[in-house]
Amino acid sequence: MADVHPEHAQLQADRIYLGWQYILLHPEPGPPPKRPSPAQESAPATEPDPELIRRERFQEDLLNRPVRIFRMFMLVLTVIFLALAFAGYLGWSFALIGLVAAGGVAGICSYALVQGDRAVRYRVHEQQARDDREREERDKELFRAQEEHAQRYREWQEVKDRHDRQLTWYAVAVPDEIDRIDVAGGTLPGWSALVTLLGATRLYSGGHLTVLDLSEGAIAKDLIELARRGGDDPLVWVLPVDLPKLDLGATLKPEAFADVLAHVVSVSEEHRTTRDLSFDNAILERVLEVLGENATISQVTAALRALAQVGDPREDLRYGLITATQLERIGTLFGRGVSDRVVIERAWALESQLRKLETLGTEAARLPPARLRVVSMDRQAGVFGNRVLGTYVATALTHILRQSPAAERPWYHTIIVAGADKLRGDVLDRLMDACETSRTGLVLTYRSLTPPVRERLGRGHAAVAFMRLGNAEDARVASEHVGTEHRLELAQLTETISDSLPGLDGGYTSTISQLEDEREDREESGTDLAEDLAESTEWGRTAEKISDKERVLQRSREFLVEPHQLQQLPTTSVIVTDATADGRRVRLADANPAILTFPKTTLGELEEVRDAVLAANDHQEKDGDEPPPNLGPPAPRLDWRKGRQ
Repeated sequence: MADVHPEHAQLQADRIYLGWQYILLHPEPGPPPKRPSPAQESAPATEPDPELIRRERFQEDLLNRPVRIFRMFMLVLTVIFLALAFAGYLGWSFALIGLVAAGGVAGICSYALVQGDRAVRYRVHEQQARDDREREERDKELFRAQEEHAQRYREWQEVKDRHDRQLTWYAVAVPDEIDRIDVAGGTLPGWSALVTLLGATRLYSGGHLTVLDLSEGAIAKDLIELARRGGDDPLVWVLPVDLPKLDLGATLKPEAFADVLAHVVSVSEEHRTTRDLSFDNAILERVLEVLGENATISQVTAALRALAQVGDPREDLRYGLITATQLERIGTLFGRGVSDRVVIERAWALESQLRKLETLGTEAARLPPARLRVVSMDRQAGVFGNRVLGTYVATALTHILRQSPAAERPWYHTIIVAGADKLRGDVLDRLMDACETSRTGLVLTYRSLTPPVRERLGRGHAAVAFMRLGNAEDARVASEHVGTEHRLELAQLTETISDSLPGLDGGYTSTISQLEDEREDREESGTDLAEDLAESTEWGRTAEKISDKERVLQRSREFLVEPHQLQQLPTTSVIVTDATADGRRVRLADANPAILTFPKTTLGELEEVRDAVLAANDHQEKDGDEPPPNLGPPAPRLDWRKGRQ
């Protein structure tokens, strides 16, 4: 059974992490149940209620008023009979009869009044007893209601605890069986987040990484800083400044070197066919045969100038770029006539393109091994020059991969090409094939979905990721690729952080030009990846500012994969699609690497964590125990060097 506790989770080398998915497995339980409160009542009285007595007596007085009046009349009549008897106006026999009659009636009336007073006291007593019985019933009902409320509150508290302690961010990863990841769309900050996350997890897993940054946006700056904090010394080439110290392709054989140069020349000639490339390749191969092994670009351009009859060859002879013997052989490489004029034209075109690489490797030095290598284009250089340099690096990498044995495990070496749409389609095809056969992981990011990109998007065993697509046509193509029936959940935290991120500024600092000054023994500290992300990246610093609001921002909204929604995706949002045995998966991830520092982030994927929790609940229910109310404590602290060989 899988372990659901995230502190036991570790980055796995056989997974490629693309971000985190925001999911609430346990919904918000709402407000707590309202506690029943008794009505405002006085304590049980030991004496009758005066107000009740007053009301009863008032009612009794109203009923007995005729009786009181009649009794008073009888009493007055009795007094009259006595007065008349004493005065002698009335005989005592008659007076006695009158007194008995009037007194008897008065006595009867008095008895009736006494009985009325007793009835009043009885009714007051009965009402008081009835009130006591009702109070006791209400107390019993209140006690039962409070017991039910206590039970409901305990249940609500369990649900609330489960909701508050649940994991909210689950890793979105693809297996290393995937040969390639195509990223379509996105902004430079979004690419920076994705490259930082991909690179950091690959390096932490013990792998090696090469970044070819054609975006001119310095998207790997945070990744370089992470590598430094972790004890690595990344190598950074900024071209064309570092071109003299770039030794890439120095060990290629003449045939492979000629092929590389032929593809470099074709970068500005999209209409050129395979036949044209083979013609250029033939010219370069023959020139390299004359120059011999280890020929430099400057020697090749000198030979091409001689072949094209451009300039004065004596200058190249004086600088030692070619020898007299080589110059004589170059003059007899091709015949005379029409074909010669064609060769001259192509040699001139080759020289005009390759002269941008003349300083390549002229100051190459033996470099120390590095697990992170970054080759970038200086934004101050020309657009065409950068395309030439990028094509050379990509093609040289392709040939090096073709000559290398297959890795023991896939994605041990990963290549990220940012801005791959700046390369020709055939250059990309050759790089894809070389990476697949050598089991090298390949990540390609495209700014726009041009026709050549659409032809290659997701081709083969590749995962496809879509980021923000500003162009309406690109958004339409992406929505059709994903499927507009999918409903995805977007966290408000993703939108908040994306809106607060500053733009990328500055550029790379070359480590090659100051390598000798910076190479020194470093005392490795016990830092971990989460701390490095929080302290050394713009993502971590931005997330830290609003991390205290995460509870408030634990809200999300759903949306359908429609073109207008893809044009409004947050900067770091990535829609990941990949094929599985159960069909194609579509997931929305946040590539912000700082999410790893959040307390409710796990390195496990949603499906495996959910299955593990269900299995754990079933196991505990069979044993008669209560299921756990949460999915575990905070995310692990990750040692950058753990797993490094």
